[in-house]
Amino acid sequence: MKIHYSATSPFVRKCIVSAHELSMVSRIERLPASAHPVQRDRRVIENNPLGKVPTLVTDDGQALYDSRVICEYLDTLAGGGKLFPRSGAARWETLTLQALGDGMADATVLVRYEDNVRPAALRWPEWRVAQLDKVNTSLAYLESRVATLRDRVDVGSIAIGCALGFLDFRFADFGWSVRYPQVAAWWAQFKQRPSMLATQPV
Repeated sequence: MKIHYSATSPFVRKCIVSAHELSMVSRIERLPASAHPVQRDRRVIENNPLGKVPTLVTDDGQALYDSRVICEYLDTLAGGGKLFPRSGAARWETLTLQALGDGMADATVLVRYEDNVRPAALRWPEWRVAQLDKVNTSLAYLESRVATLRDRVDVGSIAIGCALGFLDFRFADFGWSVRYPQVAAWWAQFKQRPSMLATQPV
């Protein structure tokens, strides 16, 4: 398998962490790609018309995207039911937690683009504040329900972890851990997993 990736993308990281947790990382060749939202990478577009990373090309040549599809595909290859519960309430809880983590990551990536790609004259401060407020309200939600994160390693907790890792990497001055100490305590442990240590953005 081959994956078009950017080492700093939280969505790519989610896929590679999942591959580590499933003992499949050695089966995936990494193809460096540009994640720039304007200067689109034509090599990625050949496999994904959206031109976005991550994009996985399977051994039989099928292109899969986005991270949600890729992670579930890897889980299925590993036998299924490892990172994605097969059915019932546990499945819906896990998928919803994944959506929350992906939403947090999406909001922070958009702010990153706003700060570093959009011309200064076109920036919209209120929009930036609103994106970061999505992160705050999500963290407040998790703070009140942190027990749902403890002792779980699935696509939901991985998505949350990768979102927090990107937040720490790109927005170190956001200071979220002071405001949400229970989530911070969970994160302090989760980020020590070998899969997380092996995928830290540089």
